[in-house]
Amino acid sequence: MNKIAYLYVFDTMADWEIGYLTAELNSGRYFKKGANKYTVRTVGLTSEPLVTMGGVRIIPDISLGICTSDNAGVLLLPGGDTWLDPIHGPVMEKAKEFLHADILVAAICGATLCLAQAGLLNDREHTSNDLDYMKAVIPGYTGGSLYRHEPAVADRKLITASGIAPLEFTHMVLQELDVFSPQALEAWYKLYRTHDAEYFYALMGSLQN
Repeated sequence: MNKIAYLYVFDTMADWEIGYLTAELNSGRYFKKGANKYTVRTVGLTSEPLVTMGGVRIIPDISLGICTSDNAGVLLLPGGDTWLDPIHGPVMEKAKEFLHADILVAAICGATLCLAQAGLLNDREHTSNDLDYMKAVIPGYTGGSLYRHEPAVADRKLITASGIAPLEFTHMVLQELDVFSPQALEAWYKLYRTHDAEYFYALMGSLQN
């Protein structure tokens, strides 16, 4: 089955935080047999061009208003400098819609702050960049007891991650989507984590099974 990985794009988006993930989802190069195929589709608040933190100019494939949960596999929310701005309110409504439809939502770095602001982290285990900072900037946040000091956390179709953990974020999303075999996922993660060539050969070997 073909699924869509919706990538929310906006001015100041942190390009590098989702690079590992979008490359693997869109290419499917290490997917196990029978896994859903994914197409990455960028979605903006409007269809107007925007510029990422890295200076990359992007024209969104679609606007948020016509993004639906039909055939969606995941909604990806990268970090950026503007997540505490009310402008992102509509994408939080979209995140709620996706979660209600049992579709994975994955947020990293600053995007977790907006989730907290929307009340989506008050009853789920989660992480972010720093608990004290989250408490300081999100007055309505009451999920402190569920905060986990880990690189990435998954709970009921919602993944959150620290901005310094794009690799762990990718690992957890790939695991939740169940597109790699366990052997391939472990080898892939260790290859990028350790830079040891033995895991490249382990990854290639896992694809023969």
